[in-house]
Amino acid sequence: MKGIIGKKIGMTQVFDADGKVTPVTVIQAGPCFVTQIRNAERDGYVAVQLGYEERSPERLTGGERGHLQKRSIPTVRYLREFRVTEVDVKEGQRLTVDVFATGDRVDVVGTSKGKGFAGSIKRHHFNRQPTTHGASDRTRAPGGSSSTTTPGRVRKNTRRSGRMGNDRVTTQNLEIVVVDAERHLLAIKGSVPGAKGGLVIVKASRKAVTPKSVQPKEKK
Repeated sequence: MKGIIGKKIGMTQVFDADGKVTPVTVIQAGPCFVTQIRNAERDGYVAVQLGYEERSPERLTGGERGHLQKRSIPTVRYLREFRVTEVDVKEGQRLTVDVFATGDRVDVVGTSKGKGFAGSIKRHHFNRQPTTHGASDRTRAPGGSSSTTTPGRVRKNTRRSGRMGNDRVTTQNLEIVVVDAERHLLAIKGSVPGAKGGLVIVKASRKAVTPKSVQPKEKK
């Protein structure tokens, strides 16, 4: 199983032997514990539940403590499930960043930064209106959005002003550049959603695609 829970530390850069610079996001991943295994007969689907970040037992509810003590697992703060086709781990097993290797393609799930209440230009990339003919105070206004007599109202899911960010976001097909098992660190090429210190889930990519620059050229 290739999946782990961690926290985003920040971005840095890595130099290869040729001096090429690669921007990476560093994630403090694991160690995680297998807290439960879901099976199709009992639960209707197959998944592995992982726990991350040990904390004081007093900070958990009685049900949470019992769920973990039943399997002799340390009290952990976060529980997340990973859908799998085959279960190759056992309850109570400890997982680290060793489940990944350099060059693996992964999907990273996180919560994007909250931007607060935003207008339609910032939120949906609308164009601003002209400033001529006395419309200087309407340049960033969204304009009309309703129809005429039919249906005579603003339709649902219309792109308007509202809360921006703070959503679950998945960045797909990222490449792992560095795996540091001693310090439980992953360096992933590219950007990862969320702020520093935010919880992220790293799992094997569902749509792994090798860039054309890396693919071997066909011989003519």
